[in-house]
Amino acid sequence: MKILAIGDIVGERAVEKLAIHLPKIIEENTIDFTIANGENSANGNGLTKELFDKIITAGVDVVTMGNHTWGNKEIYDFIEDKKIIRPANITKGMPGNGYTIINKGNTKILVINLIGRRMMEGVYYSNNPFTTVTEILEEVKEDINIIMVDFHAQSTGEKFNMGYFLDGKVSAVYGTHTHVQTADEIIMPKGTAFITDIGMTGACLSDLGCDVENSIKRYLEDKPVKDIMSTNEIMINACIFDIDEVTGKATAAKRLHID
Repeated sequence: MKILAIGDIVGERAVEKLAIHLPKIIEENTIDFTIANGENSANGNGLTKELFDKIITAGVDVVTMGNHTWGNKEIYDFIEDKKIIRPANITKGMPGNGYTIINKGNTKILVINLIGRRMMEGVYYSNNPFTTVTEILEEVKEDINIIMVDFHAQSTGEKFNMGYFLDGKVSAVYGTHTHVQTADEIIMPKGTAFITDIGMTGACLSDLGCDVENSIKRYLEDKPVKDIMSTNEIMINACIFDIDEVTGKATAAKRLHID
């Protein structure tokens, strides 16, 4: 089975470009299942119902989130939808689900969303992602071979340690949040695919999707600057994982970059 994981979608224009190009990407790469991180879709901070619907309609099966999950108040209206998950290790009691199980043909796919703790702002995601994912894997006793983990984290070390920790327990661990695609995709010794970050779907020559000329003022003037979405051309970054449906092991991981 081929699974496409799309990097952080930044801004409404990125959603529009994805909606145009995703059907072709799926067809040309014979993709069976698609996951996209949508936490930055609404002007770089959060997700609206309209944008969520556009992402799903474009061909995405599951939308994952991150530290900007609650950036737009509309999220509370649809956060319980089976096709959207927020980090599983945020403070207990928050709405939404940290994982979902989707039936694709005769195959069940478990998608888990986690958030890192090292060098990340805020405290509402204070629960340990390593123990949380262990609890999820113990809780889900169904016959599920394919397990995908979106680890939304800043620290490359924390991401790699999660990949190593889950090697042989899940099909793939891929990083989101830093918006820069890394060239370190590998298959771990026990069959789990890993990449530190799959990159972003957002503006080229930008500050993580934001206008760099505006952002650079914070460095020149040493004062807070409100981010403004870049108007530059949108690029799409993602990773394609080949997963054996019987064993759940990864056989290949391939980065995808489209200007």
